[in-house]
Amino acid sequence: MYRVLLPVDTNEDRALAQADYVSSLPDATESIEVYLLFVFTEDSEDLPREFEKFKSASRISSVRRAQEAIENAGIDVTILEDSGDTEGDILEEAETYDVDAIVLGGRKRSPVGKAIFGSTTQGVILKSDRPVVVTGGGKE
Repeated sequence: MYRVLLPVDTNEDRALAQADYVSSLPDATESIEVYLLFVFTEDSEDLPREFEKFKSASRISSVRRAQEAIENAGIDVTILEDSGDTEGDILEEAETYDVDAIVLGGRKRSPVGKAIFGSTTQGVILKSDRPVVVTGGGKE
């Protein structure tokens, strides 16, 4: 089995672009297993207040939409959730599940924005010893 880690955030278009990429891989239904990861962070302002009490990745619409797309393609998917440092959690889960590749959803950021705020994608690419694929941001 070819194992793929698919970390998603709250953006549904990005999550669907990642799911579409995985679904398009050769022989995906027979040979790919997906670990869909959502990391809850302290400063996650995109989440409604009601999630503070019942934090569960399966309640996040981007996670549900990506899961549906992957399952509709006939691919096995496991939902993972974590909390803390997104970049560190992605690398840790990749190691824990011994994935063969990490599929990230890219977003448009200016060079200044990357320098000031940092970039999870850039950090994962530089620190991972596994192949990292960055998909487009969908309809962004």
